Amino acid sequence: MTYTRFFTAASAALFMLAAPAFAGEIMVKDPYARSSTPSSPTGAAFMTLMNHSDQDDRLIAASSDVAGRVELHTHIEDENGVMKMTEVEGGIALPAGEMHALKRGGDHVMFMGLKAPLEQDAEITVTLTFEKAGDMEVKIPVDHTRKPKHGAMSH
Repeated sequence: MTYTRFFTAASAALFMLAAPAFAGEIMVKDPYARSSTPSSPTGAAFMTLMNHSDQDDRLIAASSDVAGRVELHTHIEDENGVMKMTEVEGGIALPAGEMHALKRGGDHVMFMGLKAPLEQDAEITVTLTFEKAGDMEVKIPVDHTRKPKHGAMSH
C-alpha cells in the first residue's frame, strides 16, 4: 500500500511540473532554459506560447531575478548574410487562436548578466508580460541536454 501512495504522489508531482502555465487565455507550454557554459554570463529560455482567445495579444517583456537584464531576442540576417541576435522592438506578436514557438535560432527570452550559473535540473522563475493578458509567472526547468538541435541555426 505504501508503494501505491508513493507512486500516486510522485505521479501528481510530475504532472504539476509538466502542466502548462496560463495568463487569461494565453498558455505557455514546454518551457526550458539553457546557458552556453556553466560560467557563461548569458542564458536563454524557450517555450511555446498559445493564444486561446479571440483577440490578438503580444509578449512585450520578460523579467527574472536570475539576471541583471532580461530581453526578448530574435535572430536576423544582416546585409552580408550573417545571422545576428538582436532585441525585439515592440514585442512578439501572438495572433488570436494561434501559437508561436520561442526556439533556438529564433525568438527567445535572453538572460544577460547571469547572477549565478543556470545549473542542470534547477528551476528558474520568469515573469512574462503580455499586452492584454498581463503578467504570467512561469517556472522554467534548466535542461542543457534537452532538444540540443531544436531550432538551432545550421551553417
